Amino acid sequence: KGTRDDAKAAVAAAKAAAKGWAATPWQDRVAIMRRVAEKISETSLELSAIMVMEVGKSRLEALGEVEETADLIRYYADAMEKNRGYINELGKLSDNETNMSVLKPFGVWVVISPFNFPMALSGAPICAALITGNTVVFKGASSTLYTGWKTAELFAEAGMPDGVFNYISGPGRTVGQELQDNPDIAGWTFTGSYEVGMQVARNALNGRYPKPAVIEMGGKNPAIVSRNADIDKAATGVARSAFGLDGQKCSACSRVYVEEKVYDQFVAALIEQTAALKVGDPTARDSFMGTVIDKGAYADYQKFVALGQRDGKLLYGGAVLTEGELSRGYYVQP
Repeated sequence: KGTRDDAKAAVAAAKAAAKGWAATPWQDRVAIMRRVAEKISETSLELSAIMVMEVGKSRLEALGEVEETADLIRYYADAMEKNRGYINELGKLSDNETNMSVLKPFGVWVVISPFNFPMALSGAPICAALITGNTVVFKGASSTLYTGWKTAELFAEAGMPDGVFNYISGPGRTVGQELQDNPDIAGWTFTGSYEVGMQVARNALNGRYPKPAVIEMGGKNPAIVSRNADIDKAATGVARSAFGLDGQKCSACSRVYVEEKVYDQFVAALIEQTAALKVGDPTARDSFMGTVIDKGAYADYQKFVALGQRDGKLLYGGAVLTEGELSRGYYVQP
């Protein structure tokens, strides 16, 4: 339950450490980030278990996300090495000149991450900012505080000087607002809702000069199925994309355009694939869908199902699941 003053303190610490961290050789920063990646891989089972219990994500998806976090950190480390720290000599017109391309860090970088990929969408942008010489203030989602804390722990214990990495948790209206408004912040990476993302974008343009902001919000991703498609593969792909993590992700397949000739065949295959997905305790090996994230998402699910029934035709599912042990969580049908 951090406060606005806690957020100010985190930004001040990051600002004080910025000059020294920017001057740290990029090879040293890469070595530190590679250690973080190794630690994630070594403790992947523990980290995945925490995520399963906190998010309601299936075992398969949690294991995948944790290892993806390590992979993304290694990817950024590889990129720094490939580009030699982003200090490169350019061509020249004569022997008595030297032209250099030098990319420098911005300063204090804020990372605000969502609940649905609480480690990958935290660890990757934290690493990207740190490895390029920025200091970081990180705020995870309020509904995934444990995973956010474990992610923060990995970086906090990686051997960086004090103030280089800072973690703050608390409400969006106080901590989150300070991490948008503070004039000592140089840039942001935000993943989350459209409303907050657009607010971050407007804030980035508010000062004397525009500031950089990397913003990822929602998506309504379509799939296109033509008469030449492998219908079973198409149905499998759509079902996995649409209903993985109960559809709570910007990459979920939200609509499908199907050529008329194969429409009925595709719909039948999709219903069959969807009906085969097991909804249940996410710690169980065979559960494909666990719970939605919280009571608000549970209410939203029911609201949107009602809208769908009003405006269209519901072919399968759409009910909350309350029998037996499922009454003790926010379980819903695909």
